[in-house]
Amino acid sequence: MLCRLRTLRPCMSACRWMHTKEKGKPLMLNPRTNKGMAFSLAERQILGIQGLMPPKVETQDIQAMRFQRNLKKMSDPLEKYVYLMGIQERNERLFYRVLMEDIEELMPIVYTPTVGLACTQYGHIFRRPKGLFISIHDKGHIRSILDNWPETNISAVVVTDGERILGLGDLGVFGMGIPVGKLCLYTACAGIRPERCLPVVIDVGTDNETLLRDPFYMGLYQKRDRSQAYDNLIDEFMEAVVDKWGQDTLIQFEDFGNHNAFRFLRKYREKYCTFNDDIQGTASSALAGLLAAQRAIGKPITEHKVLFLGAGEAALGIANLIVMSMVEKGMAHAEAQKKIYMFDKFGLLTKGRAEETDSNQEAFVHESPGNVQTFLDAVNVIKPTVIIGVAGAGRLFTPDVLKAMGELNERPIIFALSNPTNRAECTAEDAYKLTNGKCLFASGSPFGPVTLDDGRIFTPGQGNNAYIFPGVALAVILSGVRHISDNVFLEAAKTLAEQVTDEELKEGRLYPHLSDIREVSIRMAVKVVEYVYANGMAFHYPEPADKDSFVRSTVWNTNYDSFLPDIYDWPGVNFNPKV
Repeated sequence: MLCRLRTLRPCMSACRWMHTKEKGKPLMLNPRTNKGMAFSLAERQILGIQGLMPPKVETQDIQAMRFQRNLKKMSDPLEKYVYLMGIQERNERLFYRVLMEDIEELMPIVYTPTVGLACTQYGHIFRRPKGLFISIHDKGHIRSILDNWPETNISAVVVTDGERILGLGDLGVFGMGIPVGKLCLYTACAGIRPERCLPVVIDVGTDNETLLRDPFYMGLYQKRDRSQAYDNLIDEFMEAVVDKWGQDTLIQFEDFGNHNAFRFLRKYREKYCTFNDDIQGTASSALAGLLAAQRAIGKPITEHKVLFLGAGEAALGIANLIVMSMVEKGMAHAEAQKKIYMFDKFGLLTKGRAEETDSNQEAFVHESPGNVQTFLDAVNVIKPTVIIGVAGAGRLFTPDVLKAMGELNERPIIFALSNPTNRAECTAEDAYKLTNGKCLFASGSPFGPVTLDDGRIFTPGQGNNAYIFPGVALAVILSGVRHISDNVFLEAAKTLAEQVTDEELKEGRLYPHLSDIREVSIRMAVKVVEYVYANGMAFHYPEPADKDSFVRSTVWNTNYDSFLPDIYDWPGVNFNPKV
């Protein structure tokens, strides 16, 4: 059943007018124009679709109720994913209506964790292609491929090469589910028009042997190309996007391998309007959780000591943004870096260890604090106030680790941020129970409420990037930003933390309710728009005086358009010749 059933009304009274040259069956086959049985009788007759559907004229409310009821009958998340994507392929506005009405239930279906499963099964559940597929063999012709895309006004592109899909590894073109899912949230969470969004996968092969033997794999059957040709292809792609759609076209990099993610961010950030969500979006959402936690326990971020499990792009992105936040509070940059430790698959990052560290990790390579062989050793020796898991290796926050955090700290902060759910470092139940309810917990994938033996109930928050990237993207698009600095993500983190209410903190949440994410994203967009104009980063002029009204006026909604022609009289006009 609809959670907020609107008053039933004839479609015409709530519709905007939209001119269309399409008529007949093509109008029904296009998900952007199809309204199903919500076409009015006049539309059916004038547009040549009378008799092509049952005679009843339905409201969108009834259509949404039908789909919601069908979803409630399903228990398998992948089945729900396939069903929802089927709605999107037939009726775009209805899809977003259903998604937005029950975002708390359905975001884990169209996004993490279910989208990860959908990516692994992409070739088996495939129905119709979404987005653009560009292969290494298309070099020299990317602009012509972009010209094949039917929409002429693109504002945001999400691109992946499929090498590091969530915590699942190299999925090649099966990774297309990630850009599709991200852009669904651009629209559902921030109201960015769906026709202005473009998902792209760049296929340079895969090193996944299972996929290379899979008859249902849909990409190139070759090992991943790591030569200069790969870099040249990405260069050509970036140039082609800007050449076709303009310098302020937002290009979001998603799920590239660690070695390429930082390299491309450094290479392109001053040349294009781009960001990497795995580095910067993850960092912003994690920092927001820490800033909310400092409200709960009254301990400023500069007094925390942070230990990461994992030292890849997510860990480094979070660590660098934490350093920026500490520096903003008056701490010296070098002192802030000393408060952050990282533990990877080889052990603690320390000077002189046998295994090499890369240049991105150097700021967090310290002298050895003592005899540290395991992550539990690191906890006991370093005595962190915060542990953050971003390794994607499963339940490595062991019971001993969680108990140690509870013994070392009055209010330990435990973030198990790896996705999907089975890759999380611990469950919410383990974190709360093994620390006797003392911890402040957040996870990358959703966990339900936890009830302790003494009756206390904790509702964990989800440290989801979806709180960050839609609002930031909306602000960037509307203000005409051409280069996105890390300060934008610092501002976004502070804005998100401010929106956590005292009641939510008492529940154990460090993030707002997901059901409020549309309003959260719009408020974030307003704050970021204010920030970029105040700091000379915006290129959209004239500068809007009322930025809140400006942002809200652009937000797309799910009401159907009317396709009736604009018919009117010319009162008083005489068409007879003078006598």
